[in-house]
Amino acid sequence: MTVLSAALAFTLAPTGAPSAAAAATPSPSAGQLAFRELFRELVETDTSVATGSCTLLAQKIAVRFQGAGFAEDQITLFRDGDFPLDGGLVVTVPGTSARAKPMLLLGHIDVVNARRIDWQRDPFKFIEEDGYFYGRGTSDMKVLDAIWIDTLLRFRAEGFKPKRTIKLALTCGEESGARVNGVQWLATYRPELLSAAFALNEGGGGTTDGHGKVLNQAMQIGEKAYRNFDLEALNPGGHSSTPVDDNAIYDLADALQRVRALKFPVHFNDTTRTYFAKVGAARGDALGAAMARLAADPTDHVAEAAVSTDRTLNSMLRTTCVATLIEGGHASNALPQRARATINCRIVPGEDAETTREALSKAIGNPNILINASGRIRPVAVPPALDAKIVGPAEKLVARYYPGVPLVPAMMTGATDATYLGPLGIPTYGVPGPLGDPDGNGLHGLNERHSVASAYIARDFLHDLVKVYAAQE
Repeated sequence: MTVLSAALAFTLAPTGAPSAAAAATPSPSAGQLAFRELFRELVETDTSVATGSCTLLAQKIAVRFQGAGFAEDQITLFRDGDFPLDGGLVVTVPGTSARAKPMLLLGHIDVVNARRIDWQRDPFKFIEEDGYFYGRGTSDMKVLDAIWIDTLLRFRAEGFKPKRTIKLALTCGEESGARVNGVQWLATYRPELLSAAFALNEGGGGTTDGHGKVLNQAMQIGEKAYRNFDLEALNPGGHSSTPVDDNAIYDLADALQRVRALKFPVHFNDTTRTYFAKVGAARGDALGAAMARLAADPTDHVAEAAVSTDRTLNSMLRTTCVATLIEGGHASNALPQRARATINCRIVPGEDAETTREALSKAIGNPNILINASGRIRPVAVPPALDAKIVGPAEKLVARYYPGVPLVPAMMTGATDATYLGPLGIPTYGVPGPLGDPDGNGLHGLNERHSVASAYIARDFLHDLVKVYAAQE
């Protein structure tokens, strides 16, 4: 089956069909079955910080490359000696041109924690059901990890000789960084393994309407900053048999209610304004019309209200802060002496940690609630330029694989390891390809899944895209 016919065979169902993922698809080809097995191994190797090991998966991936004939000096396994479970690997495919600078394929292999008791299916079993692959990491981001690995293995089988060196870095610690972040470690101790003219990463991808229609493909150009703040209420406490209104848990609860009600203002930048204008015009529905109106006039509160009903679009519009962790008290028969909550903020470019902290303080309106930055502090991501050598090939291949679907620049609402590449001078782009549904596909939540059809199309799409970039000088 040719690349184009394979793409057409897995074209997503039209609007009104049961769902893109559930649409009937032909039997997978031998190459797709090999990719599926690779994807399965990645998902079924637990790499969560709570119960898994990135080092084990890195070793398994190294074995695959060794078995395909990659030389020992092309495969670098690495880990911090203090964190033996958090290893990764870098694979290098030498280029034939002395003039062409390397390109970097980046992927994190760690996943968010998952408890079997909460899931309908075992989170670390790769299950294909109703047109979806289920399992922790299927969407974030082992589907892209599998595509990167598969692409280099296919290049070798095809005898493809890239002009520019291709580097693949698969690292740990992106999701929690509780112990060590692999990209940060490489940037500090082995920067030569990352050095590249540009990098391709997670953060882009396509969006469906949830009923089979692909609305757009996006190339990520920049992302929000990631900051945590701890809210803390302190109190002398006392015996619970003689309660008073002055209670640390009540004070914290009041503060959290105000954080819940806090809505930051609309803050467009060039990327998000373009995204809202182009995607809005292409959607052809009421929400799309509201997106286009808001891009033209950010003070249009009716359009803002309509757009804000979509959780993803709302997060692209503004800084967001949400409570994610809470703890308080020290005994069931004692008044609490301390109550604390963690507020996770995703900050749009143009705002910063201090302006966000000030907004939280103003909304809470209680000087007795302590607000302190907490957790790891990532560098602020550096948005890459819209380089025609990067965007042009992607536009052509999107037109081929996803006819009629626009490629738009987008700002990622989360944070990625691209933040650690900025200080090295490596512009980083989130690639189009894998599709997401409006409900988020269970990313960081329960029953994570990825469309089977989407995975197979994206595999061929990104294979071709990397090949075009690798052939450039």
